[in-house]
Amino acid sequence: MTSHLECDVITPVDIVLSVSVATGPEVVAESLTVTIDGAPLDTAEILDDHGTRLHVADRIPVGSLVVDYAGQVCSLAEPAATRPFDLVRYLRPSRYCESDRLSPVARAEFVGLDGADLVSAVSSWVRTRLGYVPGSSRPIDGAVATLLARQGVCRDYAHLVIAFLRACDVPARLASVYAPGLSPMDFHAVAEAYVDGQWSAVDATGLAPRSTMLRIATGRDAADTAFLTNSRGIIVLTGMEVVAYTDERLPFDDVNALAELR
Repeated sequence: MTSHLECDVITPVDIVLSVSVATGPEVVAESLTVTIDGAPLDTAEILDDHGTRLHVADRIPVGSLVVDYAGQVCSLAEPAATRPFDLVRYLRPSRYCESDRLSPVARAEFVGLDGADLVSAVSSWVRTRLGYVPGSSRPIDGAVATLLARQGVCRDYAHLVIAFLRACDVPARLASVYAPGLSPMDFHAVAEAYVDGQWSAVDATGLAPRSTMLRIATGRDAADTAFLTNSRGIIVLTGMEVVAYTDERLPFDDVNALAELR
């Protein structure tokens, strides 16, 4: 998989990148280069408690910033581990997943369902009632705005799924991934639901098979999983290209079946 970002740094800025594959898979080749006006920049890697690898660069001067990541893996990771606090954290409302505000809707729509049946029903509800429209949502939109607009992109679908599941007492979180087969190709976002003692990927867009996705970051919502975060300055994203592929034939994905994200 590869990702290429081009940005204009308007004022000196600090950035955090989340473009590298999370710890777990067997990586056979990998590189990350960050340059400003062609000159290399050093980054420091920070590891979070889900194996997300964050790369930090401070006080980047004004100029043209370019980020290039390339990685190749030969095996997938073991299923995500679960700590007791995860089951508390991922039941709570969060910035983009307002499960408290959506509780009346969720409990009316999915009354009497639980476990895998509930997850399947929520995924189907979101998939059939939203339109996938690139550019239709704003970075500040959460699940409530998505429900009202009835359209969005992958992160919007995932946020609504997560909010509905949390409102029905199912721990749920967001994962950013590289997704072979995705069209149009981009960074992708999916929900994960804690069902039957394991985390299962829920992709209401149905745009790529879940079994070939590679985890980048994990968190409460997009606030925890953004591929680029800036502070103490202004930066403008001017170009982006993401490529993810597998050497094997893409598998069929039964969207109603549980599937672990590896």
